[in-house]
Amino acid sequence: MDPSPEQVAAMVAKYPSLKKVVESGIATDDGREEKLLSFILSHPDLETMRGSPSKILAAMDEFSGKHDFLINIGDNKAKILYDLLNEEKPQTLVELGGYVGYSAIHFADTMRRYSKPDAQPRVFSLEMKAEFSAISRQLIELAGLSDIVTVVTGPAEESIRKLHKEGTLSNIDFLFLDHVESLYTPDFKACEELGLLKKGAVITADNVVRPGAPEYREFVRNHARLQSTGVKALIQPGDIDDEMEISHVIN
Repeated sequence: MDPSPEQVAAMVAKYPSLKKVVESGIATDDGREEKLLSFILSHPDLETMRGSPSKILAAMDEFSGKHDFLINIGDNKAKILYDLLNEEKPQTLVELGGYVGYSAIHFADTMRRYSKPDAQPRVFSLEMKAEFSAISRQLIELAGLSDIVTVVTGPAEESIRKLHKEGTLSNIDFLFLDHVESLYTPDFKACEELGLLKKGAVITADNVVRPGAPEYREFVRNHARLQSTGVKALIQPGDIDDEMEISHVIN
């Protein structure tokens, strides 16, 4: 159910950045991503943010709530993913739809914390738009996570096949789908075809309710190798109901 006019008004009052989205219907790729980078690089606390992933994520949340809405995962979903990562402890994570680096920073920081000293976690952040990739790389470097995160620019399936062919990617412990919902199923199938998703792998798909990925949900819930369930989550800023579909490869 869509928010009522009263609920929308309350959301805009709480999160001023949503006013522009409500009025224009545009939530990305209108210059706001470049404004985010300028906001962070000119931030009065920039020096204390260097090498501090949590402070950079907090600044991104601040910008998204007060200035321009960003299609990041946001704090609520980040906490759900934090718990899931700590439970599963993947060493190789691939995300499709890296955007400006919020989730990659969150993933890499979490994985670095639980990994043993002799283990090197890897995050491959795949992003279609070169402009977003460039911003992501700068913020990841600022967070001190460039040794863990590799940002790859181009169509997701093409990038996955290239990484596999090069021998860079032989398995995926955790696959995060957060790009174009209609591509969730074909890109999952590409990973499966290449033998990247072995027993024990986890696949998490964002925004399966809003804007929605019904075809993907039906596909994974009827897949013989998968055990799948939906987890309630919030789109932030806005506190709008959504779900993530979490699938485990069981054989």
